[in-house]
Amino acid sequence: MHDQESMIRISAPRGALKGHIILPASKSISNRALIINALAFSPFPITNLSDSDDTRIMATILGSNEAAFDVGHAGTAMRFLTAFLARTAGRWEITGSQRMQQRPIAILVDALRRLGAQIDYAGKEGFPPLTILGTHLRGGILEMDGSVSSQYISALLMIAPTLDGGLTLRLKNKITSRSYISMTLKLLEQAGIRSLMKNNEIRIAEQPFLPCEFKVEADWSAASYWYALLVLAGRGEIGLENLRMSGMQGDEAIAGWFEAFGVETRETGNGLLISRQKECRPARLSLRFHENPDVGQTMAALCVGLGIPFHFTGLETLRIKETDRIAALQHELARFGAVVTEPAPGELRWDGNTHPGKQEPLPTIETYGDHRMAMAFAPLALTGREMLIRDPGVVTKSYPGFWEDLRKVGFQIG
Repeated sequence: MHDQESMIRISAPRGALKGHIILPASKSISNRALIINALAFSPFPITNLSDSDDTRIMATILGSNEAAFDVGHAGTAMRFLTAFLARTAGRWEITGSQRMQQRPIAILVDALRRLGAQIDYAGKEGFPPLTILGTHLRGGILEMDGSVSSQYISALLMIAPTLDGGLTLRLKNKITSRSYISMTLKLLEQAGIRSLMKNNEIRIAEQPFLPCEFKVEADWSAASYWYALLVLAGRGEIGLENLRMSGMQGDEAIAGWFEAFGVETRETGNGLLISRQKECRPARLSLRFHENPDVGQTMAALCVGLGIPFHFTGLETLRIKETDRIAALQHELARFGAVVTEPAPGELRWDGNTHPGKQEPLPTIETYGDHRMAMAFAPLALTGREMLIRDPGVVTKSYPGFWEDLRKVGFQIG
């Protein structure tokens, strides 16, 4: 999928940034739609399905006649398919990359076992790979820690209508990424599934799926890089095709956040137009990322690029992503002279001071196999220095055309 030995050099254009970008479709919506389509035995194709690595892997596995699957780095596929296969007759094996085998899955496996699933660990206890004997599952009441990855919860919600008696999920503690749970429930509703969410309890009765035609909107996480690029360029306007203010994606919150940076977001006939004509910025930035942790890297890199002190909270899940994103951010932002601290788990703080002696004249960004590290740091080329980015192919996980889109607005990449 990508070459860890490769490297690209990025130099940025000067002046206003202008262009029209066809953003990738949301992989979060795409992957949920694929599972729901499979559960509904839907004959309808999904319109504007994401061409990301994660979605291609999911689609390939769901359309396969094999019984052993490798999801690579695709965390969504690992979690959603674990639940899906647990209630699908057959003997299944599912594994992933070395990093995937370090990402915990015990909370989901334990929950599925309480529903009658037959799942064994083929390696280290609590982690992939898994051996699954698909069987009929019984529903009931499950208590789960709501502060863990919302993907565990979404995986259970999507199979809930097929469980004997349905499912009631009672979530303890603060719910992380509630917006992704809401996304799952909205997509289930499109397929005829009724649910009730009150406070920290979600109820879904046993009921039939109704096949429907899904159309996937553009990805707000991908849009975040263009907001950052526009701010660092100073001025300009970018058309973002198929991006909607639909309330489906939690990352849509950035449209409001970037108003403080002088970015105006306007709906057009085929998407959104973002523009910046005036120079303004917050003196410091305090943000909560419980609903949108995927844009945490974008905002941290942007603030360092602009010299804006920040205090971010709600980033607990970044430790168990494609890489340990907290540690990765600290290490790579240090190349720009910024010492970013973690005052408490899930928090990041920077005092706004840079240390000239620690700034690298030609920063070489390590991506750690993480697509968001590459894309969050690329805009910093607009701070007036060239940059090198290792393993640029990681962007195929969610935004395969990212580097080509940068070229379209004047970046030199080679």
